[in-house]
Amino acid sequence: MTIHEPTITPTIIDLLPAPGEWTEAFYYIVSERGRLVELSDGNLEILPMPTDYQQLILGRLFIALFTFANQYKLGQVRFAPLPVRLWPGKIREPDILFMSAAHTNRIEKYWGVPDLVVEIISEGDAKRDRIEKLEDYAQAGIPEYWIVDPETKIVDVFRLEGESYKLLAHLAESDSLASPTFPGLTYNLKDLFALA
Repeated sequence: MTIHEPTITPTIIDLLPAPGEWTEAFYYIVSERGRLVELSDGNLEILPMPTDYQQLILGRLFIALFTFANQYKLGQVRFAPLPVRLWPGKIREPDILFMSAAHTNRIEKYWGVPDLVVEIISEGDAKRDRIEKLEDYAQAGIPEYWIVDPETKIVDVFRLEGESYKLLAHLAESDSLASPTFPGLTYNLKDLFALA
């Protein structure tokens, strides 16, 4: 009687990097297939799918910033998904990003460090935007960071001072958004947070 060793067939999971071993090359393979993912400390972070309301807010804010930046030739405005390489091995996908005209040399197939990023908080994902990304964007030297919270209808505007962000404005639905990055722009947050 012959005893056969069991055959172990590798699965697709066996071909993927282990946690902590993801590289930019592997990240781009996944990202370029249309997946909402980020790369952080060798880990692939799967982003939550946006809701209809988040997309409504993103669209309104993008149109306002794009129109204003275009009118005054301030630079380029884009929206996710678009990988932003903060430094080797750290790739984020902000919901909205702005690159000033002075820094357009940082725009290639994907973006280098932008001048402003906006994150719209997904349900149950506030920690990533309020802690992890706040630290990452500060470390990358991004001058301004906005956090939009659809649930509380609050926009926090942070400005980089030294190596960390200072809260410049904590804006409610009844306030208007203004920014040093877009001098002269005011945007009524009641319009931003209005239901469709």
